[in-house]
Amino acid sequence: MKQRLDLRTLLSQATGKDQQIASLALLSLGVIESLGGGAITASRAAELFFNADNCLFVRKQLRRKAADEIMSRGVQLPDIFDVLSKEEAQQECQRELVAMRLLCLKLLGDVQLAA
Repeated sequence: MKQRLDLRTLLSQATGKDQQIASLALLSLGVIESLGGGAITASRAAELFFNADNCLFVRKQLRRKAADEIMSRGVQLPDIFDVLSKEEAQQECQRELVAMRLLCLKLLGDVQLAA
């Protein structure tokens, strides 16, 4: 996939904020699993999904702390590989991915409780 995923466009078909949040959580989980499995790199994930446009959309439109934190953590993943040794970066990246998964599950649980 060479193009960026545009959350504004992807989530425009969702009916209501809860459905948008659930969709974001599921999309994020897919990207996180792709990162964890090595299908994409942290740099590619930041370019494809955790980019500035999507971060701003999540912050301004969805206004959920957990959603904003997922995006913030994702955009910072490439930096881990710039400042740490390869082994340390791999370990830290895995810790970040676990934290991001938990945030996605929290969002899904919150939406389910609200429904």
